[in-house]
Amino acid sequence: MKKVKISGVPEHFNLPWHMAIEEGAFEERGIELTWTNIPEGTGRMCQLLQEEETDLAITLTEGIVKSITEGNPSKIVQEFIATPLLWGVHVGANSKYKTIAELLDTKAAISRFGSGSHLMAYVNAQSESWDIDKLQFEIINNLDGAIEALTNGTADYFLWEHFTTKPIVDKGVFRRLGDCPTPWPCFVVAATDKFTAESPATLKHILEVINVYTSEFKNIPSIDKTLSNRYNQQLTDIKEWLSLTRWSQKQIEETAIDKVSNTLKELNRIDRILPFQNIVL
Repeated sequence: MKKVKISGVPEHFNLPWHMAIEEGAFEERGIELTWTNIPEGTGRMCQLLQEEETDLAITLTEGIVKSITEGNPSKIVQEFIATPLLWGVHVGANSKYKTIAELLDTKAAISRFGSGSHLMAYVNAQSESWDIDKLQFEIINNLDGAIEALTNGTADYFLWEHFTTKPIVDKGVFRRLGDCPTPWPCFVVAATDKFTAESPATLKHILEVINVYTSEFKNIPSIDKTLSNRYNQQLTDIKEWLSLTRWSQKQIEETAIDKVSNTLKELNRIDRILPFQNIVL
């Protein structure tokens, strides 16, 4: 049995992976795929790839492009979610801020530098025509840290996936001022260069399995109820999220990577743009 380590956020996007593992689909191909939840997000997963502590990771596109550009010996092996991620812009329930525009020159909570919450704070600032050099950050590690920071006032706002944070908004812990969607497909499958070089057949089998699951995912009877129960989401929210989300079974397009790289360069998050073939397998 070939042992493979994979990492991803503990969010509804990744349920197809858990279903495939639980149903023994990878074992049927002679693969023992071990999943690790990474609540800290893409910045942490890029570090795990860099240090070869995971073979595969389901990461945000902008985060892994930045990391590979900065020398992470990894590649994008496939697009996973073809649609944008809807990032909610959140403040604490008792915050004085009522609009995104009022957040100018305030402090953003981020899980870590290089994370999606960090990079999307720049994308949001650009869309608001703010001076990106004046952005301020408070590292909060994960969602629990964000709740603490926004409640205590050590940070003023926080960008995180709209539907993941919806229960926190519903409880009256956060208020959402608006949304900032990614201008590109949001999630990709990334792998270390070591794994792709040493185990190309295993990688092929893994992608074949997950592509079967994602292509059929929306047609599973009562999948909306399964998602709602498993991720503590309102059924109406899950139905909306499913309508907005499309899983991919192919490699990400060069135009999408160009958009990510050019945006990151424009925002001074990377100092060079790599050729497509240096980022994608």
